Formats: sequence, structure tokens, C-alpha cells
Amino acid sequence: MDPTYLESADEMRATIERGAHDPTSFRAAILGVPRIDRDAWLDRVLGLAEIPDDDPNLPSGCVPYLPCAVEVLLRVVEQASPQPSDVFVDIGAGLGRASAFVHLVTGASVINLEIQPQLVRAARELATRLLISKMSFIEGDATNLVTHLTSGTIFFLYCPFSGARLAQVVAGLEAIARIKTIRVCCVDLPLPTCDWLVAEGPVAGDLAIYRSTL
Repeated sequence: MDPTYLESADEMRATIERGAHDPTSFRAAILGVPRIDRDAWLDRVLGLAEIPDDDPNLPSGCVPYLPCAVEVLLRVVEQASPQPSDVFVDIGAGLGRASAFVHLVTGASVINLEIQPQLVRAARELATRLLISKMSFIEGDATNLVTHLTSGTIFFLYCPFSGARLAQVVAGLEAIARIKTIRVCCVDLPLPTCDWLVAEGPVAGDLAIYRSTL
């Protein structure tokens, strides 16, 4: 990455750590970085050097942690349009990278739901380091916990699991959708047929965004 953008990332991290960050300036800063360098820029801002190893006892059907590309996250923000009043839930949140990005660029509150303890610890450390108070954490299995996340308004799934596990989580989201309107953002994840979800616009490559209709 060009030294200019390294300096930009360091300045942004210092601004966030001082509590002086605002979503408009963060968005302008990352859009000012060439696309090819945006993931490295974000990782430097967040202080993410290495990804911890996945738990060898990861349950069947769960996908090992893989960070979502910044370009995809920017499209999520553009198309789902999270507001400061929203609660963005990352199901299979890993290190909290995606949710931290969404908070920093929109001001929305974020919840990380992650089954791997070492990734939850790393995400908590990230939030503490950057003084992100609107970032919370739940450690456990989404199939058992998602129905309890009734504060969520936008649910993000970057291919966290498949098969029966995915079907259980979708059923849990349907229960929430019977209480309130929600949006579901899926990356590289075809959902089972759901008559209670409608696509918000055409599917954009690997990203599909749905709104509940119940």
C-alpha cells in the first residue's frame, strides 16, 4: 500500500481512538483509497494483523471464518442503508471486522454473534481498543440464539453455514419478522425459499438483500 494511505489509516485509527470519529469522514476516507488497497487500509485502521486459527471443534455445517471484502460491505451499506437508529446483527461475525466497518461508516449499533470463543475475544479487544461503545457481543450457536435478537433490524450473513443449520437460522429470523420488519443481507449464500422475504432490487452479483413482509 502506498505510504500516503498507510498514513491515512494511522490518522483515522488515532481519530477513532480519541472518540473524534464521525461516519461521514470515515466514509470519505475509505472511498479516497484505491479499491485494491481498501481491505488492507481497513485492517490497519482496526489493528487486525492476523486471523486466529479456527476452532478444531467447529460444529458440522459451520464455515471457517473468512473476512468479507470491503467492496461488498460498501454495497451492503449502500443498498441496505443502515441508519444510526438501526441494529446491525452479523451472524457469524468472526473478528467483528464487518460490524465495526458498518458502525464506523453509518453510526448504527452492531451485534456480533459468533460461535468461536477466540474470535469473540478478539472482537471484544477490537471494540475496547477503538472505544466502540455501540458494539456488543454474543458467543454461541446462532441456531439457538438468533430468535432472541429481537432488537436487530438488519441481519448480515456472509456464508456462515449451510444445510440444516441455515434452515434453523432462517426459521429464527422468520419468528422475529412476525414482530417487526427486518432486512436480511446475504453474501455468497443462497437462502431456502421463503415466502416471507422479498428481494429489495435485483441480486447484485454475490449480494442479495431481502425485506420481510409478515
